[in-house]
Amino acid sequence: MYVVSSEQMRELDRHTIEKIGIPAVALMENAGRVIAEEVLKLCFQKKAGSGWMAEASHGPAASDAALQYGAADGAVRRGVCPPAGAFEAGAAPLRGLGPACPPPVAGDELLPAEAAGQEHWLILAGKGNNGGDGAAAARYLRDAGMRVTLLYAAEPSTLAGEAALQRDAAAALGIPALVHGRDAVDFRAFTGIVDALLGTGSAGAPRGAYADLIRAANASGLPIVAADIPSGLDADTGALHEPCISAEVTVCLAFLKRGLAQYPGAGAAGRVVVRSIGIPASLCRELGIGTYLLTPHVLRTVLDADVARPRSPEGHKGTYGHVLTVGGSRTMSGAGLLATRAALRAGCGLVTWALPASLVLPLSGAAPEVMLAPATDEESGGYWDEASAERVLELAKTRDVLAVGPGLGRFEGDSGWLRRLWEGWDGPMVVDADALNMLSSADGVDAWKVRPGATVLTPHPGEMSRLLGISTAEVQRDRISAATAYAVRHGVTLVLKGARTIVASPDGSAYINTTGTSGMATGGTGDVLTGIIAGLLAQGYSGPGAAALGVWLHGRAGEEAARRRGHPASVLAGDVIDAL
Repeated sequence: MYVVSSEQMRELDRHTIEKIGIPAVALMENAGRVIAEEVLKLCFQKKAGSGWMAEASHGPAASDAALQYGAADGAVRRGVCPPAGAFEAGAAPLRGLGPACPPPVAGDELLPAEAAGQEHWLILAGKGNNGGDGAAAARYLRDAGMRVTLLYAAEPSTLAGEAALQRDAAAALGIPALVHGRDAVDFRAFTGIVDALLGTGSAGAPRGAYADLIRAANASGLPIVAADIPSGLDADTGALHEPCISAEVTVCLAFLKRGLAQYPGAGAAGRVVVRSIGIPASLCRELGIGTYLLTPHVLRTVLDADVARPRSPEGHKGTYGHVLTVGGSRTMSGAGLLATRAALRAGCGLVTWALPASLVLPLSGAAPEVMLAPATDEESGGYWDEASAERVLELAKTRDVLAVGPGLGRFEGDSGWLRRLWEGWDGPMVVDADALNMLSSADGVDAWKVRPGATVLTPHPGEMSRLLGISTAEVQRDRISAATAYAVRHGVTLVLKGARTIVASPDGSAYINTTGTSGMATGGTGDVLTGIIAGLLAQGYSGPGAAALGVWLHGRAGEEAARRRGHPASVLAGDVIDAL
């Protein structure tokens, strides 16, 4: 699934209207229809959850289909709407994101007339195209039997173009219309709200009537369905302005917007449903849009990385590669052990763990499947030193991938040590933890040799801030841009960890992951990810493919670990390895 910026969305709109010839009013009409459908579905789900279905059977086919999927799955259309998250054929459900449904059906098939008549929705309409979408939605909702009232943020006469056409159509049908500041509005008279105030073209904090209406809507306690994006949310970064609509459902039009795929925007958007309005997906390819929501379909078709990870019946341990983990020290040996075990769980054939010599004997047997190799002198006291780089490079000659950093610690000359590995090893390399801090503190990194092998960096936001020389808050303000800019500039694959981890490729493409759980916010899970990615690189995946598949599998394993433990707070990093 493509993820677009506000500027890209404007270009997609323009190209569709001017080059393909689909009228703008047709796109707005489609937008109004799909918004109305999602309102009807939400009403259906709430009534089904309250036991209404047992009393209001609308025939065997309808009731059976509704009971088959239930309110939680969001099936409302006689068995043809896929479960939540199934955006694409074969795609697994994605947490927090709702279904994209087939073409429209009659309103009474979404919500029976007697139920629709109990609803009265208030449509908040701005003066731009978002307001026109809301006016079109009002007509479709009324056709379905619902009572609707339009509340304009400004005098309706200020609407122009297609939005004015929708205003006039709604007025011609006698749909009641109020104007903020002119007419009294009692929000208690309504059962729900459509937010069609501000779209992707707005910038900055809402002001005046828009701010007043947003605050009133949030304070009403009514369910809110946002048209395209919640008003007050930055469509590109996910930043929340004050005030910002807190939606129960966001009906994202045409393509997922960046701000809805990142926090904190994702939290304000509620359940996000992406609906087609007639803009061809092929246009994204034509216009070079390269940001995707990370799904099994995207992994398979864009990155040639199948989540099923098929293996040859004739394979042997040499078939699946050999990882050399470089990490662990006297006070942080567990980090190296976690990365090493995770590489094996990811499916590579062999793993050797290079570590300070005095730790080899104490750690023998900690993971019986792993080979241990001393990389320092006994006198190092369990810590790394600059001279060990040559020993690591010697060990690497018979291995396929280097995973450097977990539990490494800092030591004198460590940036030069890392540069020696960076330039002396031509194969794939994963750089994490203290190795990233060495990289950020090194002088003249831009002058380092460009590595011929895949290079994957896996920083958390604090490490990313040091790599870029900016504050963590600045990194978090626009995670996609921060990750892609660094990846392109340095020719690496960059994994910016956190909620909705970003995988950025050297070619400028980016992938937003949605797997994972809050239980993974615990020490060692980053080391596990390093091992997974290294294990996949050893099996022949490309840098972006290994990183993206590794992130996706890591998140899914975290979800499974939380399920097994019964609560996310109980998850440990080792549980994530066991759930792979």
